[in-house]
Amino acid sequence: MPRLPSRFAAVILTFTPLFLQRSWRHAAVLLTGAILAPGQRTVTSILRITGLSRERRFVNYHRVLSRAAWCPRAASRLLLGLLVAAFAPKGPVVLGIDDTIERRRGKRIAAKGIYRDPVRSSHGRFVKASGLRWLSLMLLAPIPWAGRIWALPFLTALAPSERYCQTRGRRHKKLTDWGRQLVLQARRWLPGRELVVVADSAFAALEFLAATSRHRVAVITRLPLDAALYEPAPPRLPGTVGRPRTKGKRLANLSEVLADPATAWQRVTVPGWYGGGERDIEISTNTAVWRHGGMPVVPSSGCWSATLSASSTRKPCFAPTRPRTPCRSCDGSSSAGRSKSRSVRCATISASRRSVSGRTWPSPAPRPACSACSLS
Repeated sequence: MPRLPSRFAAVILTFTPLFLQRSWRHAAVLLTGAILAPGQRTVTSILRITGLSRERRFVNYHRVLSRAAWCPRAASRLLLGLLVAAFAPKGPVVLGIDDTIERRRGKRIAAKGIYRDPVRSSHGRFVKASGLRWLSLMLLAPIPWAGRIWALPFLTALAPSERYCQTRGRRHKKLTDWGRQLVLQARRWLPGRELVVVADSAFAALEFLAATSRHRVAVITRLPLDAALYEPAPPRLPGTVGRPRTKGKRLANLSEVLADPATAWQRVTVPGWYGGGERDIEISTNTAVWRHGGMPVVPSSGCWSATLSASSTRKPCFAPTRPRTPCRSCDGSSSAGRSKSRSVRCATISASRRSVSGRTWPSPAPRPACSACSLS
């Protein structure tokens, strides 16, 4: 194993309690090589970069991942602690959650499925891909020397296909169920910190938002244009019989709000737009409740935003947060939060539009780099 500086060696030694003494000698080489190896971080490339390309007992390094007894979840917790201490020592912890497809073939890859390829597919073309679906939770941290925000994965779980669960008599869990488990796991690891999770439209589900809001986690995700938005429920009068109301008057759809010339817009400047310079956008705020029949009402305040491009593509976002907590989206350039006299199940609305680009603000989390810390 190459000799490392004391600062790097201290980071590697953090994971020592996870392994036995015999396994740790090989695991330390894998950890060091994973940092140094360019390209794909396979065991072969790790041995090559650490000067062990002629190692005759190379199978011992493979057995660290296949046979050695160690807890990947405990390793993820230690990794999160190191990342938070280095990149987010104070303030809210911003996390990104996203799924990626690992293209694998073969009869022994049992958990594989057929999914939509997000890279090769478009609005007019649907491309399928066969492989494993991984769901990754990442720390979104600004890197000073890179000049942009990086997604640093620390917890990754395998989401098996529905066919795989049916053949083994298991209950199939949706992607939002896996996402809820990962987010709540991070909540237990960081009990005293404010968590903000950035996700794409796949996590715009009321069950997911309700579960995370109960544990004081803010989620920023895209909102459908046809979402059923209502005014907050009026205050309950003394002596009223029956259960409390959860909604008020129905509001107009988001598509109508964006096209309405009477909508009031406010211009703000967003720094670091997609790693570039500043960008001027327009936002509009309001208060509403997102509710659907038979679904829970998100008991929080939040914000949604939508971009309006030259091709009339509108993609609103919804971000439930805790009451009395301002909603931070797009590096904090717009905040809309208002405390209520009672525990009103409400959501603060913030809409933005542009006329040049069709990309959505805030941007979805980048793709994870690997799936080393899986829970499979």
